[in-house]
Amino acid sequence: MAAMTPRPDYSVLLRGAELRVTRPRVATLEAVFGHPHADTETVISVVRRELPEVSHQAVYDSLSALTAAGLVRRIQPHGHLARYETRVGDNHHHVVCRSCGAIGDVDCATGAAPCLHASDTHGFVIDEAEVIYWGTCPSCSASL
Repeated sequence: MAAMTPRPDYSVLLRGAELRVTRPRVATLEAVFGHPHADTETVISVVRRELPEVSHQAVYDSLSALTAAGLVRRIQPHGHLARYETRVGDNHHHVVCRSCGAIGDVDCATGAAPCLHASDTHGFVIDEAEVIYWGTCPSCSASL
């Protein structure tokens, strides 16, 4: 039987990132932890279950602050809405279903960040590589 991952202390995470602890920030962080790769509307919906009075703007502001502080990562595959996840700092990549838009995490292909080496750095010090694999998820493949 697999052990359950303990729920993070969201207040401690916020304070550690030097952010004020507010109900919308805690609820937004909890929503992203509970729904990896969720789009903004999904996050808002989840937050409103806990805080029915929260405004769209408060959730947008919370997502912006959490992203800037490095507590969440914003990804936006071409042609898709922005999505948010709490897996940060490891330079992992993503696989996206062309049919339904499902997103999954993919670990680095060749080790530590940046995982890939540019053929010409143009003098940049590269610390991250962003790769998106595209394909069809098992559910969509089964219905073809």
